Amino acid sequence: MEIIELIKSIILGFVEGMTEFAPVSSTGHMIIVDDMWLKTQEFLGESSANTFKIVIQLGSILAVVVVMWKRMLSLVGLYHIKGQRPHHHFNLLHVIVGIIPAGILGVLLEDFIDKHLFGIKTVIFSLFFGALFMIAADKWGPKRPKVHSLDDLSYGQAFKVGLIQCLSLWPGFSRSGATISGGVMLGLDHRTASDFTFIMAVPIMAGASLVSLLKHWDEINFGDMNFYIVGFISAFVFALISIKFFLKLISKVKLVPFAIYRIILAIILAIIVYM
Repeated sequence: MEIIELIKSIILGFVEGMTEFAPVSSTGHMIIVDDMWLKTQEFLGESSANTFKIVIQLGSILAVVVVMWKRMLSLVGLYHIKGQRPHHHFNLLHVIVGIIPAGILGVLLEDFIDKHLFGIKTVIFSLFFGALFMIAADKWGPKRPKVHSLDDLSYGQAFKVGLIQCLSLWPGFSRSGATISGGVMLGLDHRTASDFTFIMAVPIMAGASLVSLLKHWDEINFGDMNFYIVGFISAFVFALISIKFFLKLISKVKLVPFAIYRIILAIILAIIVYM
């Protein structure tokens, strides 16, 4: 594989890692960067290129596990977080009820999403409408959130956030944008909503990557495996950086600045595509 192609893999890993956990849509940004500039589908093939965009998310997932390892181990009873109540605390069932809606709908709609929603034109609309949803969450969500820790999260709230997460199946809407906004509307503070979003991302993104790999296994050229590996490592490194930065930032700036960025980006893309 040529050096220029590996550089493209690093760039896409950078885009994935830096945008996965911000409410701006990593998938949308990868589609924009790839379709308008890198064009990896020309040497990977369209199916393999789409699979690559999903698989390198595993790098970001690994970064979540590394950053939040104590909370991840506590979910399966292998670590006790100081101050955590013995019986009424955030556990694996919260995660399960949170991922069920998007998990089921994602499996049912996977073919439709792959064929019809992976494109710049659909991303433009999802960037815009996702931004409006985020603004609505900050404007009309409770002014005094009642949930300031994952250990205060109820199963009902976890399930409702999971339902709202289904919006993120539309590439460009943003999984973190949908779930953080949904959490804020349900009374979670921004940091707690972000923590829950990151933890739910692990099984959802890992499952989506596995399904995509199995489905398109015969279409993947193993001569391109270096491209996948480099993208994975790149996404992991940059996700480590972005997670720590974002968790400090979200409590201070809320969602509106990210929404404004999305609207500006959608307008610029619309001008480029439609004019």
